[in-house]
Amino acid sequence: MAAPATARPSLILPRASSHSHSQPSAGGLTSDRVTASNRRRGDFVFVVNPSGANGRTGKQWKQLLPHLRTRLADQCNICECITSGPSHAIDVTREAIKDGADAVIAVGGDGTLHEVVNGFFWKGSPVRALDRGPDHSTALGLIPLGTGSDFARTFGWTNDPRDAIDRIVRGVKSKLDIGAMEGPNREPHFFVNVADIHLSAKAGYFASMYKRFGNLCYVFGALRAFWGHNNRDMRIKVNGGEWRTVHKVTALCIGNAKYFGGGMKITPTADPFSGNLEAVWRHASVSEWCVVNKGSVNRSSRGDG
Repeated sequence: MAAPATARPSLILPRASSHSHSQPSAGGLTSDRVTASNRRRGDFVFVVNPSGANGRTGKQWKQLLPHLRTRLADQCNICECITSGPSHAIDVTREAIKDGADAVIAVGGDGTLHEVVNGFFWKGSPVRALDRGPDHSTALGLIPLGTGSDFARTFGWTNDPRDAIDRIVRGVKSKLDIGAMEGPNREPHFFVNVADIHLSAKAGYFASMYKRFGNLCYVFGALRAFWGHNNRDMRIKVNGGEWRTVHKVTALCIGNAKYFGGGMKITPTADPFSGNLEAVWRHASVSEWCVVNKGSVNRSSRGDG
């Protein structure tokens, strides 16, 4: 797995938006836009995961719509897409960018944000608008309404969507680092928060099965992951250096931001605006960490330890 810091997309720190009443278009997208001339105001596309936080995201989104319209409807065309399942947010984001959206805002937790981020890319390259010219870029935004919302913790953001809307209204923008991974088939995959391998990755997988318990899902996920777990020897190379064998590795985490697992500060010095990633691995009751200077972390497993 390689995890370089890749090109920085245009990012809106959280952009919020609202609902629409007009007819749906392809992909389930609905919009307040009626005529093409309105497009000059800019399109904000809100990608909503109604199943986030065990269904609470969908309910909160509906309650939020009147406030969104009040704050933003006179500034932009508000488009909405309710996702229907895994990877739908990726497809919707790509189509919105191709159509020239000014912002795509993830409404949900870290899983929804992760899919939206991957929708900004296709086969490793950024997706571009088809008819807006080479200087046009689409901003990424977030209304954190998930179970953990760990990415938002790095900035001190709460799960209060009205705070996110206030930031959007102020037009706060920045550039954000994105990490990239490659699997065995060399297909690139992108992450904005923390990428992890082995025990912590298994814990996250199992935690998704217990979302109905709120943040306790991470406790249950960790317990499930420990059951039958074996540490593994790994060969690790950082920043193009020499391969190093690390015995009995429990987990390897590469952070663009600081938190995962419902508030665990796993990569405490990571800064998503620094151009660097932070790598942490735990083995034999010892934790090691290093800064990845716009380079890469490579690893390979060497059997059970």
